[in-house]
Amino acid sequence: MKINSSESPWLNSSTSPVIRPSGIGMSCFTMTFGAISNLTALGILAKSRVRFRRQSKAPFLLLTVALLLADLGGHVILGAFAIYLHMDQRYKMQVEKPTTFCQVFGASMVFFGLCPLLLGCAMAIERFVAITQPFFHTAMITVTHARRVVLFLSSLALMLAVLPLFAVGTYTIQFPGTWCFLPIYGPQSKANTNLALAFSCLGLIALTLSLLCNILSGLALLQARIRPHNANTKSTARCIRRLSSASTSSLFCSLDVEMMAQLAVITVVSCVCWSPFLIHILVTQLNQSSRASTQEQDGFILLGLRMASWNQILDPWVYILLRKAVLSRVCCACYTQRPRERTNSFCADSHRQTFSLQ
Repeated sequence: MKINSSESPWLNSSTSPVIRPSGIGMSCFTMTFGAISNLTALGILAKSRVRFRRQSKAPFLLLTVALLLADLGGHVILGAFAIYLHMDQRYKMQVEKPTTFCQVFGASMVFFGLCPLLLGCAMAIERFVAITQPFFHTAMITVTHARRVVLFLSSLALMLAVLPLFAVGTYTIQFPGTWCFLPIYGPQSKANTNLALAFSCLGLIALTLSLLCNILSGLALLQARIRPHNANTKSTARCIRRLSSASTSSLFCSLDVEMMAQLAVITVVSCVCWSPFLIHILVTQLNQSSRASTQEQDGFILLGLRMASWNQILDPWVYILLRKAVLSRVCCACYTQRPRERTNSFCADSHRQTFSLQ
């Protein structure tokens, strides 16, 4: 495959964009900072693996590790490719040069772009089933099933990414010559259009499902906390009231709430970071006769790409900042009363029944 200069109008310009040293420095910083952040989050998860296994949350832990590994690979591999193109400024001018490197770069962009979105969707669905159907989740959702889900979603992203390597579509170098991706602007072949639509639609579907599942899971948790419980005796009601202040901090800092808080923030971050890029690709492919200037189009898609790259930086910080130790401090700071040290066994039984969904 060779780069067609007609597909990238800026390649024909005699005043091609010059890669500034600041651009190389920013790429190195984001790659290094993102890799360190993901490694830190993986280390925190490794320390908390016993707590996850003890409370039957191993499938969620496996999906989380897969998500962080995908983010880590995206930072290291894609960052190295981008830095190479930053340094080799002649690459974008050699339009007749074989583009094996660009093919691999483009396939990596598609694979590491889709994997975090699909895995985040799988995490949201897993939490939704665990909260709304706990018995079914305990009996059916195992680590083996989670591994199969990770393998299936990774294979789906890989299959879409490698299709252009088998002459189904193409990858071209994109403005300003520092990344490769599917052709986005101008009239394209049917294969290129379908691949771009598949990429954007899969990403948007994953974001929509994640948002929907997290909303439903959050409402289920909230309903379990605030719905009235029928008390058989007045002593049970008094016991619950007495224990409510003592257990509030632990109630809202439980493992379920911890995971839901992490998923909620991840979903919001993914929607904010990925939506402009995915929606712009979808709209462009549906309306290929856009009247916007090439400069405006290139600037917007580059901005969308940079926003999407920050998703892989912010994901690990969600697990670093929203883990149970931090949430416990925040929750406990909201309450000044100390929990009572002793309660009778009847109250303890009532407490466990009342907060059985914790």
